Amino acid sequence: MKHNEKKPKKNLKKLTLLHSNDMHGDFLAEKADDKLVGGVSLLSGYVSKVRHEEENVLYAIAGDMFRGSIIDSEFHGISTIQIMNMLSPDIVTVGNHEVDYGVAHLLFLEKCAEFPIINANLYIKTNHTRLFDPCKVIEVGGMKILFIGIITEIALQQCKMDKLIGTFITLEDAAAEIGRICNTYNAIDVDMTVLLTHIGFEEDQKLAELLDPAWGVDVIIGGHSHTFMEEPFVVNGIPIVQAGTGTDEIGRFDMVIDTDKNKIDSYTWKPVPINNKTCPRDTAIEDMILNYKTSTDEKYGRILTKFVRKLTHPSKIEETELGNLFADMLKDALGVDIFLMASGSVRKKELGSVVTKGDFDGAFPYDDAAIVTYWTGAQLKHGIMRMLRDETLTGEHTEFYQLSKGLEVEYDQKTHSFLKFDYEGEPIDENRVFSVGLQEYHFKNLVDSFDLKPEDLKKNHSYRAVATSCAEVLEEMLQNGQHQDAVVEGRIKINLQ
Repeated sequence: MKHNEKKPKKNLKKLTLLHSNDMHGDFLAEKADDKLVGGVSLLSGYVSKVRHEEENVLYAIAGDMFRGSIIDSEFHGISTIQIMNMLSPDIVTVGNHEVDYGVAHLLFLEKCAEFPIINANLYIKTNHTRLFDPCKVIEVGGMKILFIGIITEIALQQCKMDKLIGTFITLEDAAAEIGRICNTYNAIDVDMTVLLTHIGFEEDQKLAELLDPAWGVDVIIGGHSHTFMEEPFVVNGIPIVQAGTGTDEIGRFDMVIDTDKNKIDSYTWKPVPINNKTCPRDTAIEDMILNYKTSTDEKYGRILTKFVRKLTHPSKIEETELGNLFADMLKDALGVDIFLMASGSVRKKELGSVVTKGDFDGAFPYDDAAIVTYWTGAQLKHGIMRMLRDETLTGEHTEFYQLSKGLEVEYDQKTHSFLKFDYEGEPIDENRVFSVGLQEYHFKNLVDSFDLKPEDLKKNHSYRAVATSCAEVLEEMLQNGQHQDAVVEGRIKINLQ
């Protein structure tokens, strides 16, 4: 190029990309300090405000719109879809809780949705037919943005309950599918490619490493691990982001797209807090939510019990007060030696002191059957060792279990060994057979959670269902006792390395 010649101008266009994940039916704002925080009304107000202020705006949701609220559970997700229709995301991908009401019901809910739901790797096993469109190209401001939806079996264990439904097993399989889609759509002059994933932050990093730069993936917007971030985490040149959980914040990209080179020229990203100081209310969507709330208040406002004080569940990967209370109630009511209650079943960080049915259902929204199984002491030690693997303790793998009274474990992460494994005050007899209660979902995931197969346990004694609903058992136990209390008493101690 000669000195006096001008450089050719880039064809640059602005794009604002908003995103949420793991909303879990978090519809209502909550008071915090002197302001209202979160809620779909304020979230919708912010999205509408940005759509008005900026020229080219897209809003994406990376899975788990459902579960976690009474309004969602009472109407089996139909309320959520109607509320999301008013929120009007441009694109949504499937999360693991989207199948909680069954795959057939999810397909019905998709028909009710006025926005596209994508997923590249859920399929019917018999003929390998996909359940959803794998991707979608959205045109905005003269730009073509390709969105691809991805979930893997590590996140979607619920599908094991439906033998006709499958998903890709490994990240390598998912990466190969992404490559096929990108290679196909690159021919239509796609300006940017976004992966909408629901596999967790750690898995997103591994997936990014597997992606060939020639495929042109620009951004990964993730979910499942509820990761709060201050800035994007860049792997293989690809920024990875999440927006925590619920509706307390939203992620925001402000991008400049080079439409000649089909890539991002520059970007900034930030988490935006959703509160009434910074976000206008959407009164129309608020009225719809309040109508749903009014219809559920009468049913769910009755008082079940009163605790001595508020009981807490601050973390999914440690012993908690609520975890101990619920595990003990299930053990006592079902007459088993041990109940291993999934920590993730408790969806609130505190409960009480007055507990209404609505409070309880919000804290324990899952209605699994209870299965009694039979484990030797050696199998119990093996299963708990599997539960305490490093991936669980770092939050990468989240199936942690609350131990019922009588079982006391001390684990050293550095040596990966037990310093104590007692039952009723004595070292556990590895040959003794114990009756162990599990929620049905977790019984169906024995291999992943405990590295044990149902057929191995069946050699000790046949397993069977002893209750059709763990939630109903807990509700009955709560109603039968007032002034209940529970403390963290060292049932499971973990010496972190």
